[in-house]
Amino acid sequence: MSNAPNPQAIAEARAALGAPPERFPRSVAIIMDGNGRWARARDLPRGAGHQKGAEIARRIVHEAVRLGLDSLTLYSFSVENWRRPREEVALLMNIYAEYLISQRDTLLTNNVRLRHLGRREGLPDRVLGELDASIAASQRNTGMFLCLALNYGSRAEITDALRQIAQEARDGKIDPKQIDEAMISRSLNTAGVGDPDLLIRTSGEHRLSNFLLWQISYTEFYITETYWPDFTEKEFHKAILSYVARHRRFGDVGSAPA
Repeated sequence: MSNAPNPQAIAEARAALGAPPERFPRSVAIIMDGNGRWARARDLPRGAGHQKGAEIARRIVHEAVRLGLDSLTLYSFSVENWRRPREEVALLMNIYAEYLISQRDTLLTNNVRLRHLGRREGLPDRVLGELDASIAASQRNTGMFLCLALNYGSRAEITDALRQIAQEARDGKIDPKQIDEAMISRSLNTAGVGDPDLLIRTSGEHRLSNFLLWQISYTEFYITETYWPDFTEKEFHKAILSYVARHRRFGDVGSAPA
């Protein structure tokens, strides 16, 4: 039986935040940063920060479902993160596998669809197995997309998409003149998932870190000094309320909000 909120429950949850329904973000992406610094500030091993970060990810996913988001994208592990110490990478991979196992039933009961963003090559067999199992288990769901960017880099994603398009053109399946922005979007890992309305970055860093470079052309940014392990539902609400207070023009002059 699904525990996913119904439209009335979603409307009530949004109203409780004081967020106008017409301005509420549909799609949110988060660069979850600061696990290591959070742990260091408490004289804890970095692994403790990653474990706490996984707990926060669970809570924010639940809150995103409760608020009726169309999609939530979490930047979990970049292609550059392989440069970290071997022991830390091994711990992270174990955390990802355990997260996928522990959240599989939650995906089903909350009608959440799991999507993997990133390259499969290089990921451990255990992580791939649990990832595939969770994607398969949730493929018939119709609710929020939960996109896990795991072994992800936006330049790699765009490169892979262009290679695919070039091969199709070479095979005569498409005319190069047909290539447009929509075709490129359909060839990305995020095909079928709306571009983010809001991008949140924790820990105060002011950079994109090779994340969703194509998809964030008109995304609103929210940067908080809060480390990811301290990013509670209340902090999530702050980011959303900051977004709904803005006037998005998409390159037009537009008119000021009422």
